[in-house]
Amino acid sequence: MSRSSCMKKERQAILLEKLEHDPFLTDEELSEMFGVSVPTIRLDRLELGIPELRERIKNVAQKNYSKVKSLQVKDIVGELVDITLGQGGISILETNSKMVFEKTRIIQGHYIYSLAESLAIAVIDAHVALVGVANIKYKIPVYAGSKLVAKAEVKKAKDNKFIVWVKISEKNVEVFRGKFILVSLEKI
Repeated sequence: MSRSSCMKKERQAILLEKLEHDPFLTDEELSEMFGVSVPTIRLDRLELGIPELRERIKNVAQKNYSKVKSLQVKDIVGELVDITLGQGGISILETNSKMVFEKTRIIQGHYIYSLAESLAIAVIDAHVALVGVANIKYKIPVYAGSKLVAKAEVKKAKDNKFIVWVKISEKNVEVFRGKFILVSLEKI
């Protein structure tokens, strides 16, 4: 076996391991990690039968949707990639040019808020819930093409009220945070 085919087999084995650990790595991030071109990573993925990022996100999300009690799949903004009812969850939204203000090219705030709100509602252990109070802060502008990662944590649950914190980041930079007080309607 030639040296280059050994290196390729080794790279592909590590690639499989990395994507099993973090299925949300982009081809660009992987190419930087391995010091190879993006087309090389794409060829490796094809040979290994690993789908592209969007398909990997959808596969993970579909496993999590069935856990949600309070919303239908179509009501969740973004792709739900992890959820533990009563504790927290993670959702990803890939932004695009249809979500921007035409003049500034900045993502309209309601998309970001909806990502946070639907995740907050999804993570609580209730069949019907609404936002009673939301304390939110948009920290920096978000532009089309950004991949937003929302992380929710249930901080407190008492009677029919839940306090959920949601932080949204893009490339590990926080762009939004919110504290939601949710009310479960079934316990009233």
